[in-house]
Amino acid sequence: MAHLKLDNVHKSFGDTKVIHGVDLDVEDGEFTVFVGPSGCGKSTLLRMIAGLEAVTSGSLSIDHVDVTNADPSDRGVAMVFQSYALYPHMSVYDNMAFALKMNRIDTAEVDKRVRQAADILGLNELLTRKPKALSGGQRQRVAIGRSIVRKPKIFLFDEPLSNLDAELRVQMRLEIAKLHRDLGATMIYVTHDQVEAMTLATRIVILRNGLIAQVGPPKTLYEDSDNMFVGGFIGSPRMNFLRGQITGETKTGFKVTLDGFDGTSLTLARARDRKPESEKVMVGVRPEHFLPTGKIKLAVNVDLIEDLGGTSFAYVSAADGTAITVEVRDNTNIPASGEAHIAFEPGNAFLFDRASELRL
Repeated sequence: MAHLKLDNVHKSFGDTKVIHGVDLDVEDGEFTVFVGPSGCGKSTLLRMIAGLEAVTSGSLSIDHVDVTNADPSDRGVAMVFQSYALYPHMSVYDNMAFALKMNRIDTAEVDKRVRQAADILGLNELLTRKPKALSGGQRQRVAIGRSIVRKPKIFLFDEPLSNLDAELRVQMRLEIAKLHRDLGATMIYVTHDQVEAMTLATRIVILRNGLIAQVGPPKTLYEDSDNMFVGGFIGSPRMNFLRGQITGETKTGFKVTLDGFDGTSLTLARARDRKPESEKVMVGVRPEHFLPTGKIKLAVNVDLIEDLGGTSFAYVSAADGTAITVEVRDNTNIPASGEAHIAFEPGNAFLFDRASELRL
């Protein structure tokens, strides 16, 4: 296990800046997930930690030792890639033992480590098989086992489940979470899937355009998003954003009139000590926070109801064309088409400045 610190880390490829000054502390034994849309810099940041990409400026330390310019083999990290990268002519046992043998580890120690890893990952019955005789999930477990035997300070995962089908992804998520619990190891995991991030992470680092948008435990990011990007990224389906105007201010918050809803107004509590750049704001409401008993009622037109069995989603639109997604557990509350009313409680809504996209 190890502590990782990134201090004002930048990365450029020629004139193209990819990482724009990242500061981050990953605590000993923490499961940290880097998440964000494609091109946000999450994989580049992981490769810099691994030593596979050079740091343009800034510093990187592991256990308070500067490894900014250290070789990958000297950092005490092990990386699991999206591709399994197994040697096809070797057995599972030999694939897991290969790096140890190359480092001239004692044969008895190699055997001990491989069998311990196989026991953790449920690979004992597969040690003599070749990769072609394994399923995708089994191959990924072998790739993880290859990292475990090295006893690294930090495990690095670069979208390891992307090549698996939906059912296997769920299974492997559970296995990786159990692995973290059993090993107590420091793990850094990259994904574009916010569901993976929410279910696996101790802390989530949300990246946007090479910058950290917000860091925190999954529940904190969901319940206390600091900006519109985080609010819209965390949660499935995404948060709804309704345009509005600040029409007044109270001791604890703002009076807001919603656009496109015939002058519907509400009072929202202040969540941050920030001043709005103008009167134009966005009110964020998550799909599951629309309830028939809500105080703020909105007239909408129903475009489509998607029935998923245990729950359903209504896709509706306001008079000004704003699209809204509503979670409904009882379809009788909303007709299949035509006009309808939806409602929410002001206490469940988020208020953002429209220009800066920051929480107010």
